[in-house]
Amino acid sequence: MEYILLIISLLVIVKAADVLVDASVSIADNFKMPKILIALTIMAFSTCAPELAVSFTSIAAGNGTIAFANVVGSCIINILLVIGVAAVINPIKVKDNTIKKELPLLLLITLAFSTTLLEGISSPDAAGIFSRSRGFLFVSLFSLFVIYIMQLVKARHKNEVEIDCKYSIKKAIIYFIISVIAIIISSDILVDNAVLIADKLNISQKLITMVIIVIGTSLPELIMTSIAAKKNEHDMAIGNIIGTNIFNICIVLGLPITLLGDVAIVGFNVIDIFFVAIAAVLLFFFANNGRRVSRREGIVLIGVFIAYYTYLILL
Repeated sequence: MEYILLIISLLVIVKAADVLVDASVSIADNFKMPKILIALTIMAFSTCAPELAVSFTSIAAGNGTIAFANVVGSCIINILLVIGVAAVINPIKVKDNTIKKELPLLLLITLAFSTTLLEGISSPDAAGIFSRSRGFLFVSLFSLFVIYIMQLVKARHKNEVEIDCKYSIKKAIIYFIISVIAIIISSDILVDNAVLIADKLNISQKLITMVIIVIGTSLPELIMTSIAAKKNEHDMAIGNIIGTNIFNICIVLGLPITLLGDVAIVGFNVIDIFFVAIAAVLLFFFANNGRRVSRREGIVLIGVFIAYYTYLILL
C-alpha cells in the first residue's frame, strides 16, 4: 500500500503542477501582471507550504535538526537539482531585471544565512544556537523582498499587449486553488509513505530527513519548474525558485524561530554551509553568463548536487 500511495501521490503532483503553471500564467495575463510577480509570490509561497508545515512542527517539538535540514536541503536542491534539471530540459533565459534585482537579493539573503549559520556553529558565545534575534533578522530581511514586490506591482506591464489567455480569470483562480491543495495533500502523503518505506528498508534517520523529507517536499518545485521550462515560461521557472528560497530562509525558518524561540544547530558543519552559499553563487554567475542558464551549466549544477549528496551518504 505504501508503494501504491507513493506512486499515486507523485502522479497527482505532476498533473497538479502542470495545471498550476497554466493557471498562474492565465492569472498573470488576465490581470496584465508580470509573470515573474506571480512566480515570486503566489507560486513560490504555495509550494513552500509543505516545508513550512514541517518546520513549525519540528521546532515546536524541539527538533531543530529536521527544521534546519528542511531549509538547508531545500535551498541546495532548489538551485542545484531543480534549476539544473530544468536547464537541461530547456535552457532558461534570464531577464535583465532578474539579474540586476532578484538574483542579487537572493544572493544577499543566502550569504547572510550562510554567515549566520557559520557564526552559530563556531562562535564560543553562541555555539550551536540559532537565536530568536537571528530569526527576527531574516523575517526583517523579508521586508526587502516585499518592498521589491510592491515596486513590481506599481510598474506592472505598462506596455503589455493583449494576448489570449488559456483560462478565464474565474477558471484560472479555481484551477490554481485546486492544484495548490492537491500538491500540498499529495506532498504530505508522498513524504509520509516514503518515510514508512525508508523505515522498512532500515535507512537512517539522517538520510530520511535529508533525502526523503527534503527531496519529497521539494518535488512540487522540481516538477513545476521543469514544466515551466518546457513550456518556455522562463520567468515562472526561475522566479519560482528565487521566491521559494527567499521564503524558505526568511519565513519557513526565520518565522518559527522568531515565534517559538532559540533552536540548536545540530549535525551541520562548514561543508553544508559551503554548499548553501555556492549554490546561490553559481546561479548568480551562470545567469549573468549570456543571460541564461544553459544545458551545460545545468549539468554542472546537477554535478555539484550529486557531489554534495554523495558526501552526505558517505559521511
